[in-house]
Amino acid sequence: MTEYSFSTLIYAALTIISTIGLYQIIALFQHKFNTIWLQPMLITILSTIGILSWQEISFKDYFESSWALNALLEPAVVALGFPLYQHLETIKRQWKSIVFVLFTGALIAIISSFLITMVLVGDYSISVALSLKSVTTPIAIAIAEQLDGNVAITAFAIILAGFFGAIIGPLWLTFINVTSPKAQGLAIGAASHAIGTSIVSKISHEHTAFASLALIVSALITAIISPFIITFLTSLL
Repeated sequence: MTEYSFSTLIYAALTIISTIGLYQIIALFQHKFNTIWLQPMLITILSTIGILSWQEISFKDYFESSWALNALLEPAVVALGFPLYQHLETIKRQWKSIVFVLFTGALIAIISSFLITMVLVGDYSISVALSLKSVTTPIAIAIAEQLDGNVAITAFAIILAGFFGAIIGPLWLTFINVTSPKAQGLAIGAASHAIGTSIVSKISHEHTAFASLALIVSALITAIISPFIITFLTSLL
């Protein structure tokens, strides 16, 4: 029993060290070549998938061995609240405009994604999955299950939305002359949730504060309105 526990501990340590090491190596390459396409989180995930497939290691085994990394997500999310607190006075003064903008964005995202997918694909479960692509994973999956959406596609779409927004979002917003840190933070947080927020956190504390706010508020708005909107749209088709 002791030998088994010790072996499990060693395997878990190697898994965690390898994952962190791979991320750091890619981060060094990104810094050296100064290119947004070498996104450490994205490349690490793709590389890990390839390694697990090559070594025939199940995701369940990998997940159980890297539990410590998952445990760090909770304090990491709490840490996002600090820059939010720093800009609390500004948020209090503009909360009506912020809520209105995020509500409008969530509404357009849900309706447009659902209708476009229904027209092009014609599959209800996929349409539900893609309409929830800009919401943080736990909430999106819960809603997708409730509405008989394809949960696997929901998770995949969330990852794509997160990385696409994180990589392209800041450059695109600057290109169309949206340079306000508040506006950029709200846009990235609403469209690309936690992944986008983690990326813009490297730009400034103001970006982090408003991206964190958008992530939270957009998730709440979507959780409330999406079941009604999708049910209503379905009744019209």
